Amino acid sequence: QVQLVESGGGLVQAGGSLRLSCAASGRTFSTYTVGWFRQAPGKEREFVAAIRWSGGNTAYADSVKGRFTISRDNAKNMVYLQMNILKPEDTAVYYCNAGPVTLGRAGYNWGQGTQVTVSS
Repeated sequence: QVQLVESGGGLVQAGGSLRLSCAASGRTFSTYTVGWFRQAPGKEREFVAAIRWSGGNTAYADSVKGRFTISRDNAKNMVYLQMNILKPEDTAVYYCNAGPVTLGRAGYNWGQGTQVTVSS
């Protein structure tokens, strides 16, 4: 089992930046994918970005590509999401996710979520 704790959410103006962090603890595997999903009110939870622990391969949703960057520190079991040029449509609860899954898929390990609000 992997425990995930997100931090770094907050309120920013459109065009601003935030950096989300996800701290993982417990059992991890080199084959794990870690990443971020988000859910806005009234909408389905959607994939945002992910990275492979071992190889560092990344994947991004089309809506965030070029603006968001995912990275990780395997030794510290940390994953980060640098979010730039934020838009109001980025407003959502962001969830850290991990599991032995392919990029873009959700594993069974979830964090509690951190709120990101982008004002216009």
